[in-house]
Amino acid sequence: MAKTTARKAAKVAAPQSKEETGSELRKFFIDEIKDIYWAEKHLTKALGQMQKAATSPELGEAFGTHLNQTQEHVSRLEKVFEMLGEEARGKKCDAMAGLVDEAKSIIDDTEDGTATRDVGLILAAQKVEHYEIATYGGLCSLAKTLGMDEVKEVLGETLNEEKETDELLSDIAENNINLEATEEPVS
Repeated sequence: MAKTTARKAAKVAAPQSKEETGSELRKFFIDEIKDIYWAEKHLTKALGQMQKAATSPELGEAFGTHLNQTQEHVSRLEKVFEMLGEEARGKKCDAMAGLVDEAKSIIDDTEDGTATRDVGLILAAQKVEHYEIATYGGLCSLAKTLGMDEVKEVLGETLNEEKETDELLSDIAENNINLEATEEPVS
């Protein structure tokens, strides 16, 4: 009886073949590409709203630039789908939907024309950037594991741009907007 239990446990614990693991991992990878594809497309709509809501011309310009980059990110993901032999199709990303809702809430909850609104918009945008950095970083790692060097390179371009945008938002906040907000009267 002990030998039978040990054999059953060994079968359960036995790793899948490399082909099975690779195809399951590839399926997961594609599913995550669909997730970030939906997220990027959803973000293009939100960035336009954030640009209009920004008080600082510098912040508005940064959102406009990132909107253009995000449209390029969508195009790159479509290229990745093509490289993978898959249809470019999104899958709702609950994380991005929540982050975009939070940004809209910040717009609703802050006074138009204030630096405080800009502080909130930067914070919301950086939450989005950090989500995207984590996602693209993980996807690059998976692409490398799966031997998809060209896909990794394409995703890596976007990862670098997301990091640059995060740094730009930090610079805008630290070099003027945060200080301006401290000088605003309490309403």
